[in-house]
Amino acid sequence: MMTTEAWITAGILAATFALLLLSRLPAHVIFLGALTAAITFGLAPVEDLLKGFSNQGVLTVAVLFMIAEGMYSTGAITMISDRIVGLPKSVLGAQFKILPPVAAGSAFFNNTPLVAMMIPVVRDLSRSTSLDSSKIYIPLSYASILGGASTLIGTSSNLIIAGLVLEQIAENDPGAPVLERITIFVPTLVGLPVAIAGIVFLFFIGTKLLPKHDIKEDEEIKRRLYRAEFLIKEDSYLAGKTLEKSGFASPTGYSLNSVRRGKEEKHLIDPSFVLNPGDILTFFTNADGLPALWATIGLTPLNTLFPIQAERHRHRLVEVVISPRSSLVGRSIEDLPETEEPYEAAIVAISRSGEPLDLPLREVRIMAGDSAVLEVEDSFFYHNRNETEFIIVKRLRGYRVKRTDRAIAAIVITGAMVAAAAFGLLTIFNAALLATFAMLATGCMSIRRATKSIEWNTVVVLGCAVGLEAAVTESGLADVLANLISSIGGSDPYVALAVVFVSCIIMTNVITNAAAAAFMFPIALSIAGDLGTSFMPFAVALMLGTSYSFLNPAGYQTNLMVFEPGGYAAKDYIKVGLPLTILVSLAVILLTPLIYEF
Repeated sequence: MMTTEAWITAGILAATFALLLLSRLPAHVIFLGALTAAITFGLAPVEDLLKGFSNQGVLTVAVLFMIAEGMYSTGAITMISDRIVGLPKSVLGAQFKILPPVAAGSAFFNNTPLVAMMIPVVRDLSRSTSLDSSKIYIPLSYASILGGASTLIGTSSNLIIAGLVLEQIAENDPGAPVLERITIFVPTLVGLPVAIAGIVFLFFIGTKLLPKHDIKEDEEIKRRLYRAEFLIKEDSYLAGKTLEKSGFASPTGYSLNSVRRGKEEKHLIDPSFVLNPGDILTFFTNADGLPALWATIGLTPLNTLFPIQAERHRHRLVEVVISPRSSLVGRSIEDLPETEEPYEAAIVAISRSGEPLDLPLREVRIMAGDSAVLEVEDSFFYHNRNETEFIIVKRLRGYRVKRTDRAIAAIVITGAMVAAAAFGLLTIFNAALLATFAMLATGCMSIRRATKSIEWNTVVVLGCAVGLEAAVTESGLADVLANLISSIGGSDPYVALAVVFVSCIIMTNVITNAAAAAFMFPIALSIAGDLGTSFMPFAVALMLGTSYSFLNPAGYQTNLMVFEPGGYAAKDYIKVGLPLTILVSLAVILLTPLIYEF
């Protein structure tokens, strides 16, 4: 029989689920409200309800955001992806080059920035090769989920479960089932073969279930002409050279429109004209002609949107359209830069209605729908992933200075972190803290970048979800639900494991994976205790079950990120996700008891 506290807890959880499904309130607001209600009704001691914010799993997630930033801002991840992807000739070839590396990367890094980084890569690949990107985006998201579930640090729900296990071990409850500390590769023995099976399914079956979109390059994009302005600096290699010797007298792919020196502007320029420091060169060019111009040693983009502080070897070009929601709309370029943005960019060129503007760029007032080419850092693609400021058209291929000293440092530091945790030398939390310090000390990232990289809303959701687990346990609701599930599974641990896993799958596709992990943990713990079995098989089922969100575009952030770029409908996720979910469910339910005995 349920107590009053259990009924109240159930009501709070039901309201939480309903708001997550039906309202537009942010998840962190909903979970804060739920935790506040639990504290108000006294459903558990306050220190237990707030324990999520000191939970090692939650803190590890926060620290791993900084590790991802270090890998991301040094260009390490981009360097690896650029070398691996290349220009495949078929959709299957593209998937072979993209999905396994993304799955492997997601096993050790937060998959949100990885997918954010790969979206423009896929978009650019589609435009360069005429491959149908709709055949790649959903598999990209699913591969990141499959890979992320296969290690302890690959997804936040795994870390939450591991943190809750540590808390249970510390409490040393005599009625609890046999508990062991979960190390970094505990989920791998089951998760890796499941990930391989899932990716093979995506290669050969999932692709055929996805919609086919005709690839048509927008004619406006092809003929769009930009106005680009570059400065000859005091120390420029081009200062003192003639236009002919500089290569600007008869260029290919762009045309020199004018040279502005002080208040004087020359349009018909003799090839023997000598460039001086301070000269401003105006070019008319299409987007494809810009990379060679941008890469010319001695030319510097004249106008700055946001202050660029990093070395230019980290930068790349991207063609964008100014979003109607952009904070830049109505502002003149002369009034910039904005210093509050988390990313940095310089405006290289701008076009309006497909034509170069007659005004100097500094006098241009930005309008929604203007096209621009930006020089950006790699972090731009992550921070602009929701395309609030800029709608990304494509990355522009061209020269990029090859300098990888800090990228190599970031890779070595991250590898050392993984190795230290894998061999049990340090806990993953301790290893991640040391890795963050090493990245700061070696200049892989700044303190400002490190702190801004943490997705605090996500941390709040995780902390609140773990705190609500205390309410589920203390109120007796966990025992009630455990008895209900046990009555379905009887005394057979295999059936109980299957019921727990399927419950996790359903819940993670309806609400967040972190909430599913926190809510299902005490139930699974109670079931294992009643059956007198080891908790490890249930822990693995929890970790994998709360990660595999394939049915709902809103069920996982990466699913939502590829929704618009792929031109999908919700039914496309079900068409591919349902058979994939059945496949991974059967694999997990069969493999887990074989590898981790009851």
